[in-house]
Amino acid sequence: MEPNHTKSSDSYAADISSIREAQVRIKPFVQQTPVLTSDTLDSIAGRKLYFKCECFQKGGAFKFRGACNAIFSLDDDQATKGVVTHSSGNHAAALSLAAKLRGIPAYIVIPKDAPKCKVANVKRYGGHVIFSEPSMQSREDTANKVLQDTGAVLVPSSNDGRIISGQGTISLEFLEQASEIDTLIVPISGGGMISGVALATKAINPAIRILAAEPMGANDAFQSKSNGRITKLSEVNTIADGLRAFLGDLTWPIVRDLVDDVIVVDDKEIIQAMKLCYEILKIAVEPSGAIGLAAALSDGFQKNPVYSECNHIGIVLSGGNVDLGVLWNSFDK
Repeated sequence: MEPNHTKSSDSYAADISSIREAQVRIKPFVQQTPVLTSDTLDSIAGRKLYFKCECFQKGGAFKFRGACNAIFSLDDDQATKGVVTHSSGNHAAALSLAAKLRGIPAYIVIPKDAPKCKVANVKRYGGHVIFSEPSMQSREDTANKVLQDTGAVLVPSSNDGRIISGQGTISLEFLEQASEIDTLIVPISGGGMISGVALATKAINPAIRILAAEPMGANDAFQSKSNGRITKLSEVNTIADGLRAFLGDLTWPIVRDLVDDVIVVDDKEIIQAMKLCYEILKIAVEPSGAIGLAAALSDGFQKNPVYSECNHIGIVLSGGNVDLGVLWNSFDK
């Protein structure tokens, strides 16, 4: 890994002040999600684990924080024509719900292969769904056409200061709820959540380690950190549908400077972590949401002496929007 660069926070797209402002702005709308612990999982991990349950957030994922901050940051003239985004699901649902609360339209471009439960959430919250091909190019092209047709405001899923600030409110809550935390493990994709979490956490306590958890089949953040520049992949292949995006020009500098390391896990480890969440914590967590636990239990973390002093680990269970049709069908047999 490249050593962290030293950089002043005023060069980032967000900071602790914008995150605290976001907390005040979104407080009437978001849930303060609980932190769960488990002696059983502690014994398996050999450390004390604290689970921030963003799967219990409105919309079923952390994304509602950033979406809410972005929507309620718009002035009335901007808001009138609505908002548009492209997303594999959780940001789409979150933006739809936040737009509904403000009474403005949300135009949502979703790839055809998105999980049905996530598409259903968008429709449930009143979002106008426009399908695209699964490729990022198709998603962006379709969203640009909608922008031209509607005059709506683009709200990216990650690469946006308002989004980063909203997601950073996770840390403000988490560190109050579990002040013993010395390490945070956060899923990484476009980098909006981990950027906000890192900015807030390092401002409150610079000694806390920030570790990203990333799937092997979409390990662009790991490669970017190793190369010292944004590295995009020609294709991605992972069960974690919410972790297939790439870092952007606003999230990358924060990840480069403030994220201490990236732990890469394979899909089997993610599925096992989902199973543990379901069986032990008694909560349904999607693959992207369970990856933090997978990272904490992985050989890459457990056997690395660098992490031997990481004894109180905060894990963000980022979402719970998982298709359970196969499970229910199995009960019918």
